Amino acid sequence: MALPVAEWQGRTSRLWAALDPELRQRLEAASLHDAVRLGCDLLRTEEEEEAALVRLCHRAPTDKEPEAASWYREQGNREFKQGHYQAALRLYSKVASHEPPGSPEVSVCFANRSAALLHLGHFEVCLEDIARAESHGYPDRLLPKVLLRKAECLLCLGRLQDAQDVLRVLESKFALDRVMTTHLTRLKKLSQLKVKLQEKQRCPEPAGEARGGIQGKSEIWEENSSISGASSSLSLSFDAERGRHLVASQDIVPGQRLLKEEAFVSVLCPGESPPLQGGEAAWDTGATNADLYCHHCLRQLLASVPCQGCSYAKYCSQECADVAWQRYHSTECSLGALLLTLGVFCHMALRTVLLAGFAEVSRLVGCSHSGDKDLQNPEVRCKPLSEAPAAGAGTRGIPGCDSSGRYQSSYQALFHLLPHAEQHSAEHKFLCTLSVVALCKQLQAAGLEAAVLNQESPQQWSEPKTCEKTLDELSPELKTVAEAMLRHVLQLQCNAQAITVMQELGPGDGTVVNKKPVRLATAFFPVLSLLNHSCCPNTSVSFSGTAVTVRASQPIPRGQEVLHCYGPHQCRMRVAERQQLLSQYFFECRCQACLEELESGVKSSVPIRNSFCCPKCQAQMQGEEDTLCCSNEACATSASRENLSCRLQDLQQQIKKALDLLRVGKADQAIKMLLKCQMDAGNFLSPEHLLMGEMEDHLAQVYATLGKWQEAARHLKKSIEIVEIHHGPSSVEIGHELFKLAQILFNGFAVSEALSTIQRAEGILSVHFGPQSAQIQELQEMKACLSELPRNILQRT
Repeated sequence: MALPVAEWQGRTSRLWAALDPELRQRLEAASLHDAVRLGCDLLRTEEEEEAALVRLCHRAPTDKEPEAASWYREQGNREFKQGHYQAALRLYSKVASHEPPGSPEVSVCFANRSAALLHLGHFEVCLEDIARAESHGYPDRLLPKVLLRKAECLLCLGRLQDAQDVLRVLESKFALDRVMTTHLTRLKKLSQLKVKLQEKQRCPEPAGEARGGIQGKSEIWEENSSISGASSSLSLSFDAERGRHLVASQDIVPGQRLLKEEAFVSVLCPGESPPLQGGEAAWDTGATNADLYCHHCLRQLLASVPCQGCSYAKYCSQECADVAWQRYHSTECSLGALLLTLGVFCHMALRTVLLAGFAEVSRLVGCSHSGDKDLQNPEVRCKPLSEAPAAGAGTRGIPGCDSSGRYQSSYQALFHLLPHAEQHSAEHKFLCTLSVVALCKQLQAAGLEAAVLNQESPQQWSEPKTCEKTLDELSPELKTVAEAMLRHVLQLQCNAQAITVMQELGPGDGTVVNKKPVRLATAFFPVLSLLNHSCCPNTSVSFSGTAVTVRASQPIPRGQEVLHCYGPHQCRMRVAERQQLLSQYFFECRCQACLEELESGVKSSVPIRNSFCCPKCQAQMQGEEDTLCCSNEACATSASRENLSCRLQDLQQQIKKALDLLRVGKADQAIKMLLKCQMDAGNFLSPEHLLMGEMEDHLAQVYATLGKWQEAARHLKKSIEIVEIHHGPSSVEIGHELFKLAQILFNGFAVSEALSTIQRAEGILSVHFGPQSAQIQELQEMKACLSELPRNILQRT
């Protein structure tokens, strides 16, 4: 979660309520500088609060636990024996995270994981794990087992000479072993691999021919000389109403790339762990974001490289682990439990100052004390610029720009983002202040102050330390750090960007990929933060690892502002709901969609689409109170809103059970349950309700799993009709649905319809993700494959 755990929020809330009124007034009016000092004074006298925080940290342990490693190993071995290799792979990774550095079991863990990877066909990664096992001192007596595995991987990869070298080493080992009976099984495997090697040497596999036209179109790109990562078709502008914003300096076409920016800082959102069952163990076997993605680059993990100091951080490679350690994790490692307790925003604030370096942090905090009003309210000194000025004109007057007038994705630009200190509630600022001060006090208590101030290089692997309270006063330098961190925590409410990823759902058999967007991380993108909000944006945002790409989703004429949706979209909610959600950003939205609904009396169709319908005549139910009435005057049926909401929740639970059946291979039962859910829903939900579309989508998924492509396509087309009503014919949501339909039609050999669907999906997805995206590449491969079919087959289909 972004904010601290609920228990810590509750304690700070009670402490705020119990404060002397005069002290509350001082805190309400305090600058960030004074708030930190008052927070230090409070925590020094309120020892119980720090003790409570220590207790809360015990709920989120991040130390390495050998007992946990043993338990996960047993679970992994059980899953492996049952042939559940994906589950075994995940569990062996948990073993690796909990094994202490230097443990003899580490090498065995990597070897076990390599066996699961071999069965799953991940040969390159299997070789990496075998290398890890060998480098960690894998027992010599067991070495033949992993060498056989290594030779098999090399053969599958076509690396015949390397495979032959490994087989020769194995033969030498077996020849030196006098007790041959212990290796009969391995000798048989060796013989089989030698035969396979000879066959491949006699009949080498033909090299795959490169397909012409599969490569996506190259993009024309000219970078802006005044805004890092931005297109030259944009310019930075300012006016009193909109503040800093980006404007088109020339006509922009749909799909044109406008910005590509690497996050200045990002922190993985840990995700929710499922509740433990039965109380047998203190560990769960489920997987969260923290298990599935690299904690540095956010790539999806297959076989994670664990941090050597804690059980929480995991990486996609040793390179990422080393970079993270050098740049920030050497300081964060021993504070893992505290950072999880205080939430992602506090973690982001700490990592931001670590990446910026104390010298730059101190310089900018000092500027904020020296009468530089820009840092309190960066917009005040800006002079209005023309709607579409020439690139670079007048940018020196805009806060965040460097001395040459260039706006870069830098700490200086990030520091100038508005913290809205005056708009946040006093109680919220109090929570943030105590959290930041508590974190800085633990930095000092753990002996990490010198590392934070960049005064020395931390030892290669520090021993994890617990969250112990300290009565020491924070040093002046750490108070400066705390002030910067408080600023960043407040900035994050308005400037945090969620990094999302399309996560696969369903059985994962590879025939049809069903995905949903999932929040993966929180990040600071200083340049992206220049984009103002609109409930009807003219851009589309996508992510690849820690990088964001912004593209035009519709034509943007010269002089028009470039706009981004912060979440509340006109397709998903009414204006009142949107305005309420946008209040956290401390502005009133005046975009075209909001103005039309507020001033022109145009009513949103969203509530109609997602409404309840009359159980008797299927007309829309309406009303603002607890009792809803049928809109058909001849019917006059009424129903309790609460009752209908309960039916909706029950329906969602039944759908979840149906999907659980699909995951365990009971597709026929899943179909029966989904069809029953569909019938029940038709009695009280609008035909255009999004859940009706989701059920059609789930049915398509089940039929695709069974290879019933026509049935799958029929249900998915119904889902697409509903998605299009809600999101529009050129939306990214429609693009994803058409991509799935193309896969189904391709697998079902419906050539003509598949080609037309591919063409439409390409047109939409290239606007949102560009011509080089993975989905576009797959669509082009399907098209090339279908186009190569004999003409008589094409004519028949």
